[in-house]
Amino acid sequence: MDISVVIPLYNEAESLPELYAWIERVMIQHQFSYEVIFVNDGSTDDSWKVIESLKASHPDIVQGIKFRRNYGKSPALYCGFAKAQGDVVITMDADLQDSPDEIPELYKMITKDGFDLVSGWKKKRYDSKLAKNLPSKLFNATARAITGIKLHDMNCGLKAYRKDVIKNIEVYGEMHRYIPYLAKNAGFDNIGEKVVQHQKRLYGTSKFGLNRFVHGYLDLLSLWFLSKFGKQPMYFFGLIGSLLFLLGFIAVVLIGAMKLSALAKGIPAPLITDMPYFYLALTCILLGTQLFLSGFIAELITRNSSERNHYIIEKEI
Repeated sequence: MDISVVIPLYNEAESLPELYAWIERVMIQHQFSYEVIFVNDGSTDDSWKVIESLKASHPDIVQGIKFRRNYGKSPALYCGFAKAQGDVVITMDADLQDSPDEIPELYKMITKDGFDLVSGWKKKRYDSKLAKNLPSKLFNATARAITGIKLHDMNCGLKAYRKDVIKNIEVYGEMHRYIPYLAKNAGFDNIGEKVVQHQKRLYGTSKFGLNRFVHGYLDLLSLWFLSKFGKQPMYFFGLIGSLLFLLGFIAVVLIGAMKLSALAKGIPAPLITDMPYFYLALTCILLGTQLFLSGFIAELITRNSSERNHYIIEKEI
């Protein structure tokens, strides 16, 4: 099969028939073999009924997954990826803001140009500049700086993947924003970008609020830390803990030496416990010990993890 189209959705009943008809028209025009996987993320409208109707009309093409409640976009993509069988997997939103006319070129960039992943870039947007455009630019600038992936729109829903990519990464929580970074960490670093057309929303309302930028920032830090120290946490906690402990220990020794020197010379000296430096040194020792022990415990947990020897083998001969 050439293409799997994975579409996560929440309350998009009005858009689905038009979206499917658009996808079907493009696929027939370019003679692709394909499947369309709708993942209904706990919709409260008639979205599932529409999917059932599409399935009845196109039993060999349409597949549907229905969540009992709203879990989020990442779980929807995870389940859609598990079901996808196409050599190239295309993801798009169900609100008609992503154009299926982009599919042939995205497919070519994967199969002919050799990209592992191609992310869309909505260079010209029709969203509110204050509510979405400006925060999105700040978010993407931060993501580029931390991940090293030079994408203008990392969170664009319209993406194309080589099948190996989606079968070897795990999308969880709200990590759908950082699938390119997950792919890079898994060794799929041939990541491209394509300017795509952005459509105005015709039906319904946006499902995203400003809190996604806060969550996105925290998720980005989590991914960065896991990619750097996930397999060897002692390198992070142990190093910082050892430095803090050493700094505190040296400070305590110096404070004690100053006290003993003053006593030896008969010079009145304040009590060590009256000196603020003593408490700062003690704090460094305690924090250093706790961080070192945290790294040690994390290392023990890592060694017993089922993922400790999970490596992606590209070829064998």
